[in-house]
Amino acid sequence: MTLYDVPAPAKINLFLHVVGRRPDGYHLLQTAFRFVDLADTLHFEARADGRIERAYALPGVPPEQDLVVRAARALQAATGTTQGARIGLEKRIPQGGGLGGGSSDAATTLIALNRLWGTGLSRRDLMALALPLGADVPVFVFGQSAFAEGVGEELQALALPPAAYLIAQPDASVPTAAIFSAEDLTRDSKHVTITDFLASPNSFFGKNDMEAVVFRKFPAVSGAVRWLANLGIRARMSGSGACLYAEFPEISEAVLAEQKITATMRGADKTISQTHPGFRLVKAVAGLTEHPLRNWIES
Repeated sequence: MTLYDVPAPAKINLFLHVVGRRPDGYHLLQTAFRFVDLADTLHFEARADGRIERAYALPGVPPEQDLVVRAARALQAATGTTQGARIGLEKRIPQGGGLGGGSSDAATTLIALNRLWGTGLSRRDLMALALPLGADVPVFVFGQSAFAEGVGEELQALALPPAAYLIAQPDASVPTAAIFSAEDLTRDSKHVTITDFLASPNSFFGKNDMEAVVFRKFPAVSGAVRWLANLGIRARMSGSGACLYAEFPEISEAVLAEQKITATMRGADKTISQTHPGFRLVKAVAGLTEHPLRNWIES
């Protein structure tokens, strides 16, 4: 049996506050997650011998560190299944971008193999397996836009209005561990409520506490924010990575912003084009109302 072209969508953090730190070192967060229409694609082929095998290597990521492999083995261990899988991964979500690509790949692996192997775990069961893999993994299993607290595992569903986004990755990859370990990271932001967030009159509620550290350590990111501002595009970091996003009411407006950036980089405005920071990715995407695999799990 096989499952082909299974999506693993990216997420953006609509705000990100660090409100404390546990004795074990994990940071306490408040954030709002939204999925967007930019996705990795995975393929799963069942094996009868119990082996978990990658169809092709992910550069720079050995199998024992690959979240996809770890997720598959976690599901095997939890259910006692004797089945295995050959898994192919096509990456489109930038690594080190703060868009949750690796976490999304792990969640899609849990959801897809639960279906392929017939292991029958509930959403709650899969979310419990997801958390040890990473703080962002549970929200992808949860399957809805969410207001998150704790280390990211305390989730409340959010009904968000339609929106579109421009995603832009400057020429940088930001390692999450380096940001969370920085001495000057703000760790005492004031607690907010889900009501505060929903009542916000603008698209940029609160702040992203990671920005000050990332801007200091990675000038390409802060330079890109300033460059986009000169084009009239207000951008914010997503998560702890390098990717920036700007919100628009309609996808047509996000597409126009994408076209404006690419035209300017090609030299349409010489005063700005000569100073552009360089981007690895510039893409207009729609905000999703739910994860595309949400109905693959019996809640």
